Amino acid sequence: MARLYTKDHEWIDVAGKVATVGITDYAQAQLGDVVFVDLPDPGRAVTKGGDAAVVESVKVASDVFSPVTGTIAEANQALADTPALVNEAPEGDGWFFKVEIADEADLGDLMDADAYAAYTASL
Repeated sequence: MARLYTKDHEWIDVAGKVATVGITDYAQAQLGDVVFVDLPDPGRAVTKGGDAAVVESVKVASDVFSPVTGTIAEANQALADTPALVNEAPEGDGWFFKVEIADEADLGDLMDADAYAAYTASL
């Protein structure tokens, strides 16, 4: 499945029943230099649109929301040691967590890349 996006600037890559979630390049640019990331513990239940992680920059602290309801399968521990990965590779190695999806219907209202580009251009 292609990468999907939320209006809160998270991206999600789905592989079977597990999805990898991170923040977009647009979001990291708005945050500035990331200095700390608070990641969810594996096994934690998350809800679509609910807070799942926190990212702190030199400017602000911001919640990272889960695009789907499910259970955290894994957190990117590399961010604990190197939070700057969020700035360096926000849509790659700077991912935040993997979530086991409870209901694939949650994906229905997310944006594809073109819709997300149009959305950010309107901001």
